[in-house]
Amino acid sequence: MPLDDVNDIRELDAAGVPRAEIARRLRLSRNTVAKYADMADLSPAAPETKPRARRALAPGDAAWIDAVLEADLGAPRKQRHTAKRIYDRLVAERGYGGSYSTVQRRVREWRLARRAAGGEGYLELEWTPGTAQVDYGSFEADVAGERLALKLLVVSLPHSNARYARACGSQRSECMCEGLSRIFEQIGRAPAALVLDNATEAGRMSRGKVTESRLFSLFRAHYRCASRYCNPYSGNEKGSVENAVGFIRRNLLVPVPSVGSLEELNRLLAAGCKRLNAASRCRDGRPVAEALAEDLAEMAALPAGPFDAVRWVRARADKRGYIVVDGREYVAGPAWHSRELIAGVRAATVEILADRGRRVALLPRAWGAGDPVRNPLSLVPALLARPRAFGESTIRRDMPSGLVRAVDRMDAAGRRQTLRSISRAAEASGFEAACRAALHVVEGGRVPDDATVDVLARRIAAGGPEAAGGADLGVYDEFLKAGERHAG
Repeated sequence: MPLDDVNDIRELDAAGVPRAEIARRLRLSRNTVAKYADMADLSPAAPETKPRARRALAPGDAAWIDAVLEADLGAPRKQRHTAKRIYDRLVAERGYGGSYSTVQRRVREWRLARRAAGGEGYLELEWTPGTAQVDYGSFEADVAGERLALKLLVVSLPHSNARYARACGSQRSECMCEGLSRIFEQIGRAPAALVLDNATEAGRMSRGKVTESRLFSLFRAHYRCASRYCNPYSGNEKGSVENAVGFIRRNLLVPVPSVGSLEELNRLLAAGCKRLNAASRCRDGRPVAEALAEDLAEMAALPAGPFDAVRWVRARADKRGYIVVDGREYVAGPAWHSRELIAGVRAATVEILADRGRRVALLPRAWGAGDPVRNPLSLVPALLARPRAFGESTIRRDMPSGLVRAVDRMDAAGRRQTLRSISRAAEASGFEAACRAALHVVEGGRVPDDATVDVLARRIAAGGPEAAGGADLGVYDEFLKAGERHAG
């Protein structure tokens, strides 16, 4: 079902319109209305490869049809192409050998898409309760000792003058949807309508027509929000949020903040906005808190679960097991070289999946140019198959030097066992703790095994004595040896 219809169903249902009436208005069955109105989670799912059910038009022919239909918009209505006329011209002028039904389907889809987009986007200058304006600003912050150029996502409620903000790494649609979800949680409700402009990646309005991103359309359906788009060069159309961007930047981001993480910065912004809202007043002079109650009364309750702001893209790994997402390389691992993979792109992470949804790697999101983003554990499967490659593997730079020297002295079986133990322990305790545990075992003269490394890694990750250089954990080795003798 088109996302426009899904949003219509959910908006009308949120407004209290009876479902029988929704079905009548939208010309849908009651079962369809109930299905989408009751849907708890509209997060995008990973795409599935499906066999082609019908012959598709060649790209050149499809583009030619689109150009003819676009040119028809300037012709008299009674002198525009029908699907049959387009088919006849394709055969005569381009040697088309396909079926008429394929051409007819293309023409119908083009016209339906244009008709669906034609009614979106309108200007609202009287800000009723429950309406929110959204915009971005730019700023810099020192995060973990590094100066970063960040984006400030700001949501303003013009009726009450309440303002909320969140720091993002980018304006990409997944970052915006994730940031809006977190702001909605701060508010405690979802706005009835969001007013945006072309500067955001939610959608773009050109000549009165809006093209909205699929992810943002799903986001709106999840929270039952309407959307409106305005001219980014006309500040009066969303003056509340334009002013809020500068106000928050001047009051909360001067001087340049220095924090340990982006999440810490967002906690400071949330607390700062709460403080500013408590001290501010709306246009009619009332305290923000008083007018905010009127905003909240017109907003929708939050869904039972949060929206998973993920953009799924297909990517083929090169011979090294690297994929490229938004111009940046991410390491799936050499075991996945030359494979077709799926990347789930979120605001903070990139999740790489293989066939049937198997997770290959979960990597931090990176912005701009830089080194490939990697997780040492993604290299382990290939090393288990070829343990002699450890001598040249880049995983060596991520392991303690003493552990690297010990693994270099092992035979192939010992290397496999050590790497396997580290990999399994790292799932619960992290790679660094697993390596430190394995080093402790080899320093005791033993080849690491799964149980010993897992126990020590958990103790290290929890900040136990060994993590601080205190008590000797050799007693764990003896305990495990005793258990093995008892089992034998």
